[in-house]
Amino acid sequence: MTRKKKMHNKHSTRVAVAALGATLLAALTACAGTASAESAPASSTPAAAETTDHADHAHTHAESGRVVVTYENGIAVLDPHTLEPLAEIPTEAFTRVNSFGDGRTVAVTTTEGFRFLDTAEGVLADPLVPATAAGHVVVHDGKTVLFDDGTGTTTVFDTGAFDAGYDALPASTSYTAPAAHHGVSIVLSDGTLLTTVGDESGRTGAVALAAKGDSWEEIAITDQCPGIHGEGTAQNEAVVFGCENGALVYSQGAFEKLTAPDAYGRMGNAFVSETSPIVVGDYKNDPDAEGYLLEAVTLIDTEKGEYRVVPLPDNVRYTFRDIARGPDDLAYILSTDGQIHVLDPENGEILRAFSVVAPWQGPAQWQDPHPAIKVDGDIAYVTEPATRAVHAVDLASGETIATTTLDHAPNELAVASD
Repeated sequence: MTRKKKMHNKHSTRVAVAALGATLLAALTACAGTASAESAPASSTPAAAETTDHADHAHTHAESGRVVVTYENGIAVLDPHTLEPLAEIPTEAFTRVNSFGDGRTVAVTTTEGFRFLDTAEGVLADPLVPATAAGHVVVHDGKTVLFDDGTGTTTVFDTGAFDAGYDALPASTSYTAPAAHHGVSIVLSDGTLLTTVGDESGRTGAVALAAKGDSWEEIAITDQCPGIHGEGTAQNEAVVFGCENGALVYSQGAFEKLTAPDAYGRMGNAFVSETSPIVVGDYKNDPDAEGYLLEAVTLIDTEKGEYRVVPLPDNVRYTFRDIARGPDDLAYILSTDGQIHVLDPENGEILRAFSVVAPWQGPAQWQDPHPAIKVDGDIAYVTEPATRAVHAVDLASGETIATTTLDHAPNELAVASD
């Protein structure tokens, strides 16, 4: 690690509204089954669905939230309790979705840039953050940060920026890296901007920046994280990035490199709880391995500076979409055997497992539909593309409390929660 003092250009601006040629309307059906106040073209009416649920089952999740799934050429908005489809919105063939963090908005990555889905109304709003390669969306401590891989531009919004509506883009600040790369940024509670460092040839590390007037001043920088990818914030605002040979931890103004036990030991995704010092990461130790299934996890103790690799049982295989943190800071792994396996990050032990979906095969390409899991409160939402189903699972009991069958195979999954 090296430390430097250096000034970077800072762009602080109110992003202009980009008016789109046509507004995509979507029907919104109320939970009780009453008609929406506005009608919509047939192409955007909700899919027919077969839904079963246990309405009297007590569970907690964001009352204002919605479940959002993508499919080929569209997005569906689902009621979080019954999973009843509330709206369908036509889109490009493949889009990605991420919670904006306000309990209502979902950021949608498109070829034009970042669009914003108002899940309460079931409408893809007009405002656009232009991006040549819209990438990661990170929510932390009241800030939502967008990263454009095509330009290396970080755009920072207040997470509550759309509280006043979606008529125009709210104020934002931005920072543009010296070179474009597939990256990610996060803003800490003290205003520190953490962002990746790289160029078209690869990624090497990260830098911590402090705003100084119209410039940025380096707090710390490191080039010891080849292939840096993925980000997560643990207890006491310790931030972890994955590397191809371990992980990088930023805490109290400094970077610390943690080395993997294998020469090639890639962690590409961090699954965190802000009430736990332990980060659960995915792990791959064979750069030539075919397919996307993984068979081990990393456990990173950000307080002790410890990095462990834990092999999973033979029946537990997963992809980057198949781990989530949930109740009691446990990790929930959706495996190819169709079960959710509950892992204790303290010791790496599997505590229990319960069946949710049928056994499945890993995808040929990472974009291909395959089961995914997201957790909100004590409820896990699970997709099952083979049957076009979405399930809601009570993580305390392991009981599936709602299931809906869509007209399309679900792909990406997000929960609009705060």
